[in-house]
Amino acid sequence: MRSPLFATIVACAVTGVALGQDAIHDEALEQTIRQLELEESAAVLRSDVAALERLWAEDFTVNSPQNRVSQGRKEVLQLVRSGSIKYSSFVREIEAVRLHGNTAVVMGSEQVTPVGNAPNAGETVRRRYTNIWMNKQGTWLLTARHANALCEH
Repeated sequence: MRSPLFATIVACAVTGVALGQDAIHDEALEQTIRQLELEESAAVLRSDVAALERLWAEDFTVNSPQNRVSQGRKEVLQLVRSGSIKYSSFVREIEAVRLHGNTAVVMGSEQVTPVGNAPNAGETVRRRYTNIWMNKQGTWLLTARHANALCEH
Protein backbone atom coordinates (compact mmCIF):
# COMPACT_ATOMS: atom_id res chain seq x y z
CA MET A 1 0.00 0.00 0.00
CA ARG A 2 1.42 3.35 -0.98
CA SER A 3 1.68 6.11 1.57
CA PRO A 4 -0.27 9.38 1.32
CA LEU A 5 3.12 11.12 1.01
CA PHE A 6 3.93 9.08 -2.12
CA ALA A 7 0.58 10.00 -3.66
CA THR A 8 1.14 13.68 -2.84
CA ILE A 9 4.63 13.70 -4.35
CA VAL A 10 3.44 11.99 -7.53
CA ALA A 11 0.43 14.31 -7.79
CA CYS A 12 2.63 17.39 -7.36
CA ALA A 13 5.15 16.13 -9.92
CA VAL A 14 2.46 15.26 -12.46
CA THR A 15 0.62 18.55 -11.89
CA GLY A 16 3.81 20.55 -12.34
CA VAL A 17 4.65 18.75 -15.57
CA ALA A 18 1.09 18.93 -16.88
CA LEU A 19 0.87 22.65 -16.25
CA GLY A 20 4.33 23.27 -17.71
CA GLN A 21 5.48 24.97 -14.53
CA ASP A 22 9.12 25.92 -14.49
CA ALA A 23 11.25 25.33 -11.48
CA ILE A 24 12.05 28.39 -9.41
CA HIS A 25 15.62 29.60 -9.85
CA ASP A 26 16.90 30.79 -6.49
CA GLU A 27 20.68 30.55 -6.26
CA ALA A 28 20.81 30.95 -2.47
CA LEU A 29 18.16 28.29 -1.90
CA GLU A 30 19.87 25.92 -4.32
CA GLN A 31 23.12 26.34 -2.36
CA THR A 32 21.24 25.60 0.88
CA ILE A 33 19.86 22.38 -0.60
CA ARG A 34 23.30 21.40 -1.94
CA GLN A 35 24.76 21.95 1.54
CA LEU A 36 22.02 19.84 3.12
CA GLU A 37 22.78 17.06 0.61
CA LEU A 38 26.44 17.11 1.69
CA GLU A 39 25.50 17.14 5.39
CA GLU A 40 23.11 14.24 4.91
CA SER A 41 25.59 12.05 3.02
CA ALA A 42 28.31 12.81 5.62
CA ALA A 43 25.89 11.90 8.43
CA VAL A 44 25.05 8.60 6.72
CA LEU A 45 28.77 7.86 6.31
CA ARG A 46 29.37 8.54 10.03
CA SER A 47 26.17 6.68 11.07
CA ASP A 48 25.32 9.90 12.93
CA VAL A 49 21.81 9.14 14.14
CA ALA A 50 21.39 12.54 15.85
CA ALA A 51 22.20 14.40 12.62
CA LEU A 52 19.95 12.12 10.58
CA GLU A 53 17.06 12.70 13.01
CA ARG A 54 17.53 16.42 12.36
CA LEU A 55 17.76 16.05 8.55
CA TRP A 56 15.14 13.36 7.84
CA ALA A 57 11.42 14.05 8.07
CA GLU A 58 9.44 11.88 10.47
CA ASP A 59 7.59 10.43 7.46
CA PHE A 60 10.83 9.86 5.49
CA THR A 61 10.18 7.19 2.84
CA VAL A 62 12.95 5.35 0.98
CA ASN A 63 12.78 3.17 -2.12
CA SER A 64 16.13 1.45 -1.60
CA PRO A 65 18.59 -0.37 -3.86
CA GLN A 66 17.63 -3.55 -1.95
CA ASN A 67 14.26 -3.41 -3.73
CA ARG A 68 12.19 -2.51 -0.69
CA VAL A 69 10.40 0.55 0.60
CA SER A 70 11.19 1.74 4.11
CA GLN A 71 8.51 3.96 5.58
CA GLY A 72 9.24 6.42 8.32
CA ARG A 73 12.42 7.87 9.79
CA LYS A 74 12.24 5.40 12.69
CA GLU A 75 12.42 2.40 10.34
CA VAL A 76 15.33 3.82 8.33
CA LEU A 77 17.24 4.82 11.47
CA GLN A 78 16.88 1.22 12.70
CA LEU A 79 18.69 0.13 9.51
CA VAL A 80 21.50 2.56 10.37
CA ARG A 81 21.66 1.39 13.98
CA SER A 82 21.72 -2.30 12.96
CA GLY A 83 24.52 -1.74 10.43
CA SER A 84 22.36 -2.57 7.41
CA ILE A 85 23.19 0.94 6.20
CA LYS A 86 26.93 1.32 6.87
CA TYR A 87 29.68 2.57 4.56
CA SER A 88 33.44 3.03 4.63
CA SER A 89 33.13 5.57 1.82
CA PHE A 90 30.26 7.60 0.39
CA VAL A 91 30.69 10.02 -2.51
CA ARG A 92 27.65 11.87 -3.83
CA GLU A 93 27.64 13.85 -7.07
CA ILE A 94 24.73 16.26 -7.41
CA GLU A 95 23.75 16.65 -11.06
CA ALA A 96 20.49 18.60 -10.82
CA VAL A 97 18.57 20.62 -8.25
CA ARG A 98 15.03 21.70 -9.13
CA LEU A 99 13.07 23.98 -6.82
CA HIS A 100 9.27 23.95 -6.77
CA GLY A 101 7.90 26.12 -3.98
CA ASN A 102 8.44 24.27 -0.70
CA THR A 103 9.87 21.22 -2.50
CA ALA A 104 13.36 20.58 -3.86
CA VAL A 105 14.18 17.62 -6.09
CA VAL A 106 17.84 16.57 -6.24
CA MET A 107 19.19 14.00 -8.70
CA GLY A 108 22.62 12.56 -9.23
CA SER A 109 24.96 9.66 -8.69
CA GLU A 110 26.57 8.05 -5.66
CA GLN A 111 29.43 5.67 -5.09
CA VAL A 112 29.47 3.79 -1.79
CA THR A 113 31.47 1.01 -0.20
CA PRO A 114 29.27 -0.92 2.24
CA VAL A 115 30.90 -2.59 5.26
CA GLY A 116 29.96 -5.03 8.02
CA ASN A 117 26.59 -6.69 7.59
CA ALA A 118 25.40 -4.18 4.97
CA PRO A 119 24.41 -5.69 1.60
CA ASN A 120 27.36 -5.84 -0.85
CA ALA A 121 29.90 -5.31 1.95
CA GLY A 122 33.40 -4.75 0.61
CA GLU A 123 32.24 -3.93 -2.92
CA THR A 124 32.13 -0.53 -4.58
CA VAL A 125 28.52 0.18 -5.52
CA ARG A 126 27.58 2.85 -8.03
CA ARG A 127 24.01 4.06 -8.01
CA ARG A 128 21.62 6.77 -9.22
CA TYR A 129 19.48 8.64 -6.73
CA THR A 130 16.67 11.13 -6.35
CA ASN A 131 16.14 12.96 -3.05
CA ILE A 132 13.07 15.06 -2.30
CA TRP A 133 13.41 17.79 0.32
CA MET A 134 10.40 19.66 1.67
CA ASN A 135 10.28 22.82 3.71
CA LYS A 136 8.14 21.92 6.70
CA GLN A 137 7.44 24.76 9.12
CA GLY A 138 10.58 26.63 8.05
CA THR A 139 12.94 23.62 8.07
CA TRP A 140 14.15 21.71 5.01
CA LEU A 141 13.81 17.96 5.62
CA LEU A 142 14.64 15.01 3.42
CA THR A 143 11.20 13.51 2.89
CA ALA A 144 11.58 10.90 0.17
CA ARG A 145 14.45 9.10 -1.54
CA HIS A 146 14.91 6.63 -4.36
CA ALA A 147 18.26 4.96 -5.05
CA ASN A 148 19.07 2.18 -7.46
CA ALA A 149 22.33 0.34 -8.02
CA LEU A 150 23.75 0.45 -11.52
CA CYS A 151 24.45 -2.77 -13.36
CA GLU A 152 28.10 -2.95 -14.41
CA HIS A 153 28.57 -3.90 -18.07
